[in-house]
Amino acid sequence: MFPSLLIGLREGLEAALIVGLVLGVLQKMDKNEYKPIIWYGVAAATLISVLSALAIQLVGARLEGRAEEIFEGLTMFLAAAVLTWMIFWMQRMSRQMQKGLENEVRTAVQQSQTLGLFGIAFFAVLREGIETALFLSAAAMTASTRESLIGGLIGIFIAILLGWALFASTIRLDIQRFFQVTSVLLILFAAGLLTHGVHEFYEAGLIPGLISPVWDTNTFLNEDSILGKLLKSLFGYNADPSLTEVIAYLGYFIVITIGIRSLSKKTAVMVEAGE
Repeated sequence: MFPSLLIGLREGLEAALIVGLVLGVLQKMDKNEYKPIIWYGVAAATLISVLSALAIQLVGARLEGRAEEIFEGLTMFLAAAVLTWMIFWMQRMSRQMQKGLENEVRTAVQQSQTLGLFGIAFFAVLREGIETALFLSAAAMTASTRESLIGGLIGIFIAILLGWALFASTIRLDIQRFFQVTSVLLILFAAGLLTHGVHEFYEAGLIPGLISPVWDTNTFLNEDSILGKLLKSLFGYNADPSLTEVIAYLGYFIVITIGIRSLSKKTAVMVEAGE
């Protein structure tokens, strides 16, 4: 449940901050008559996101055997890739996101572009919604669908409350620190998704296991125990992994560490240059 809650909280807070920022700009400009358009965009994006999640679940439920393993593997690979991209995107764009959104909203209002305002809210929420649908679907493959759904809804509810509190009161939240901490947890989760995907492809006979298993820790920490299930859903714990899974897990951390360091250096150079 925790991975789903974390995903719902992270994605929900991003969407809540964007919507709150747009509404705040409209209020500053004394253009409250445009606020319903923003909510229409949010509602439309939410509906499409829910339908996307249902579609993924329906497709997965109809598959069996090798086809199901391939589908689950592909879903996990895609979720891990999108999750990793999201982490890098937030690190790179968080500084410019607020200023860029404010300019877009002001331009749309000044030119009376109601469709433009609708699009700002719609696409911002849709991106977070589709990502959430994909991540929760992948999480449901490592835990129960019920737990994933409940966790995701709790996370989204907390995100809505936080978003409302930030813009309606004096409550302050270090957003940058929040995203830094959750990024670390999501990196671990993405590594687990990638490893699960490799495992499904190994089970389907699409990739070799090389050495299987490399070790077996079921004696000390069984996968079916409460702690084992928690670690499996959070970080992709596998008591008896193949060598291919171990390589994928460690390789992911090497690649993402190099990527984050490279991005941090570029960001530091941009800040020094005043960009």
